[in-house]
Amino acid sequence: MIRACNTLSIPIYATTQSSSRLGPLCSELTSGDDPSLYTIDKTAFSMLVPELRFALTSTSPQPFQVAIVGIETHICVTQTALDLLAEGHRVYVLADGVSSCHEGERGVALDRLRTEGAIVTSSESWLYECMGDASIGEFKAIAGLVKETKESTRDALQTLCKM
Repeated sequence: MIRACNTLSIPIYATTQSSSRLGPLCSELTSGDDPSLYTIDKTAFSMLVPELRFALTSTSPQPFQVAIVGIETHICVTQTALDLLAEGHRVYVLADGVSSCHEGERGVALDRLRTEGAIVTSSESWLYECMGDASIGEFKAIAGLVKETKESTRDALQTLCKM
């Protein structure tokens, strides 16, 4: 998703939850000194903290279209999505990009988020929706990336959809 977002010039915002106690971002997110990655440490369960709200409003038109990936679907992902929805934003939750430590919590959370108005979809579906048309210059790069990662995406969906 990071490579796809960079290709499509979609900004990336990441948060850590009390990083001094729970640790930093995973190495997959930080391994490339990505200048488009904006990182915030927080204690709130929602990532829509004042620092992120300021970053979003200074770079994007309102309302936002936000795609969410993350761990603890039933806590941080849910609270972030609900906060964004309450402010009138369009929220996509990428089903193959969210998880929970406790089996069963993920499905309950995704069902709730659908009911609340979030669009629960796959990363591939969201990417093609972002592109909208195969005639854009980025299409070949994204199609190649989707092909390159199809096995890992399939494995993630098969694993996560069992939960």
